[in-house]
This record gives sequence, structure tokens and C-alpha cells, in this order.
Amino acid sequence: MKMIFAILVLTGITTGMAIAQQSAQYSQYMFNGLILNPAYAGADEALSLTFVNRSQWASVDGAPVTQSFSAHTLFDRQHLGVGLTVVNDKIGIHKNQQAVGVVSYQLQVAEKSVLSFGMQAGINIQKSNYAALNTGNAPLDVNYNGNLSQAYFNVGMGIYYRSPTLDVGFSAPALMPEKYVVSDSVTIHWRQANFFLFTRYRIPLNDMLVLEPSVLLKYHQGVPLSYDVNACLVIKKALTVGASYRKSESLDFLLKAQVTPQLQLGYSYDFVIGAVSALSRGSHELMVNYVFRYAHTKITSPR
Repeated sequence: MKMIFAILVLTGITTGMAIAQQSAQYSQYMFNGLILNPAYAGADEALSLTFVNRSQWASVDGAPVTQSFSAHTLFDRQHLGVGLTVVNDKIGIHKNQQAVGVVSYQLQVAEKSVLSFGMQAGINIQKSNYAALNTGNAPLDVNYNGNLSQAYFNVGMGIYYRSPTLDVGFSAPALMPEKYVVSDSVTIHWRQANFFLFTRYRIPLNDMLVLEPSVLLKYHQGVPLSYDVNACLVIKKALTVGASYRKSESLDFLLKAQVTPQLQLGYSYDFVIGAVSALSRGSHELMVNYVFRYAHTKITSPR
């Protein structure tokens, strides 16, 4: 894997540009909307905490490993949602640490339908340990024989419509491009603008089963349009099983359990297809979600 990254760096030197990883990838985004869209803040209508740990291409040395924590809640009287997302992402010699604050405005457009507008702003800290590429032989290049560290301010926006049957969201979580100029001939582009369009529809099959097909379109500047196609079956509002197809990348299998009215546990396994399948058996993602929502029961006084 070090040799692969060395080749990538050499390619960057030759062309005068090196391209690093785009935003972190997730498979359970349909259960954790804030990770893609700031307008989702407050959608759970209570304080919601979510932790995700993802190990991508598990058997490949230096493959992406991501942890994220998000929290958001709704101030109903002000129609405001607020939140926070923290991400720690690592791939090979590159690390990306991100912390963003989120605010959304909730507009009631029908009895059970809400249109929300969201903004987020925060800081990204990018680090690269190019010294790790030097295994004792002659250095690749004087510009890469060491560590690079840079902090960037970024902003994003989103819009989200939700109703009992339909969810539609469009977002651009990072609008400002990030780059690091190493020399006159070498520029490292950490991140380009990303755009997401998500839609989900709920189809009640009977009193026990609900089918939830969904689609996610992903556009990363400079990269061809990609998409995920998903289908989840919700059983008694307690167990969700599903499958996804990620264009030319993987077949994903999803499982989520409503352990208590407040606690949800989710797991996904990505069966890798395409060129990477020769190197990796798959990717694993674990999600834990806790919503501080409690049912109020009517109590009759004995008096």
C-alpha cells in the first residue's frame, strides 16, 4: 500500500497536481441524514445523537477508516434546528478531521409536511505524513519528505422536504475548494465541491410492513456522476433490512434494529465489486443512534 501511495505521489509530481480523498463515504446515510444535509437538523424533533464507525476495504492496508459523531435537536417554538458534526477520517498517510456547526429553519408547509433550509460552517484540518513513504531509500522528492498540515474554513448548505410518505433533500456540504500549494509546480487538492440529491418514498404494504425505496445521486467536481439505489423493508417499525447498489463499487446489505424507543443499532456490509474486489473482501459500518424522545402516558389521579 505504501508503494501504491508512492506511485500516486510520483504521478502528482509529474502532472503538477496531486488529488487526495473526497468526502468520507457512508452506507447508512438514510438513517443519519445530518451527515449529508445540514437541513436535516431537527428532523428527529428531539435531541438525537449518532455515532458511526466505518472500516472501508477492511483487508487493505491503509484503506479508509472513518468515525463520525453528530448531534442535533429542534427548538419547536422558534422553528430552528441546531446541530454539530465531528468527523475523523483517515486514508493511508492522509488524515482529515472536521468539526462543523449546523442550523436549520423549519417551515410547516402542510399538516404533516415540513420544508427546511440549512446552513453549516466549520473547520477542516488536513494532515499528510509523506515521510512515511520513505522506506529508507532515496526520498521521492524534497517537497514530500515530511509532513503537511493545513486548516481550512468551509461552509455548506441544504434543503430538505419531509412528509409521512416522501423525503427529498439536496445539499452541498462543502462549497469552498481546499488546496495546498507545495511549490510552483505541485498543488495538492484536498477537496472539491460535493453535491448530493437524496429521495426516499414509503410504501405501506400492510399493518406490519413498509417498503422504503430510495436513491442518492452524488456529484464530486471533476469526478463522473455516481449513484446509490436502495430498498429497505421496515418490519413492525422495529427491524429494518435492506440492500443497496453503489455504482461500479459495491453491493451493500443493511440491518437496523429499534432496540428501545430511544436506541437504534445499525450495521452494514459492503460487498466490493469492480477492481478493488481483488484486494478486499468488503467494508463494515456500525451505527449507534439515541434519541431523547419519551412517550407520555396519561395518569389518572386516584383522588
